[in-house]
Amino acid sequence: MKLEVSGLNSFYGQAHILFDVAFEVGEGEVVALLGRNGAGKSTSFRSVAGLVPQRTGKVVFEGEDVSRLPPYEIARRGLGYVPEDRRIFTELTVEENFEVGRQEPRPGVATWTPERIYKLFPNLGEMRKRAGGHMSGGEQQMLTIGRTLMGNPSLVLLDEPSEGLAPKIVEQMAEAIMTMKREGLSIIISEQNLHFAKLISDRAYIIEKGRIRFSGTMGELEANPEIRDAYLAV
Repeated sequence: MKLEVSGLNSFYGQAHILFDVAFEVGEGEVVALLGRNGAGKSTSFRSVAGLVPQRTGKVVFEGEDVSRLPPYEIARRGLGYVPEDRRIFTELTVEENFEVGRQEPRPGVATWTPERIYKLFPNLGEMRKRAGGHMSGGEQQMLTIGRTLMGNPSLVLLDEPSEGLAPKIVEQMAEAIMTMKREGLSIIISEQNLHFAKLISDRAYIIEKGRIRFSGTMGELEANPEIRDAYLAV
């Protein structure tokens, strides 16, 4: 397994947010963590990336227990994190944002360069010198994914990649994720958009109120309308 999470409990102050969350991602697999807004998806990703100080449980990445490592050490081991709020450097250009994310190539992992990312996201290739703050929301989403890829990760956490994007951009995002998968990347996305998740995912977990409520293939989820209505319907 590329990533194994077990018994994950996370807290913000006195608030207990995640309750014994467990999920896993295999080599070259795309997995969806589905749930309504506020279900615990982003907290799960932030906890795996080491960004929630108050947490217990176990996070094993590529066979190594990284549960107690600081975020920068987890990133250096090849775990990429694309946050929901993008967090680009608005005063820096596309090229400069890429340089911020650059890490050395990793053995056995696809090496990403700006030119390869421009092929993945042609929109960015047309605005290399544009400041991040002067881009649309969809372009910023592409930029933050590109910046993460410049770290040459072997696994990427994509938090709400389709949120707020125009349908055409959502299609481009789905195509990009499938290209990343073909390059050998393992990917886990958090999503509210079940249709988008079905386009790209092999398996799915559903989280509700900080607890995993379903685990199975996308086909099994498709065949279980009761689960979808209980935990995903608006």
